[in-house]
Amino acid sequence: MACWEVDGMAVYTSAVFALRKKMILEALQKCGAKSEETAKTLKDAGVVNPDSFGEFTGKLVAMGLVCRTADGRFYVK
Repeated sequence: MACWEVDGMAVYTSAVFALRKKMILEALQKCGAKSEETAKTLKDAGVVNPDSFGEFTGKLVAMGLVCRTADGRFYVK
């Protein structure tokens, strides 16, 4: 398991990323964010600590699991 530091805390990336991925995907699916028209901010989707671990959210976008709109909202593919 890879470990790195964020704000002075050791983060075990695979476990934390898997949990964060699940939280974001479930929240977006639950609120119906399935297209650019229905996209939501992570806060509006009900994601806990929506501004935390932004790099993980970026990885979800890069992996093609979620899409980010020009105005910063997200939806699942």
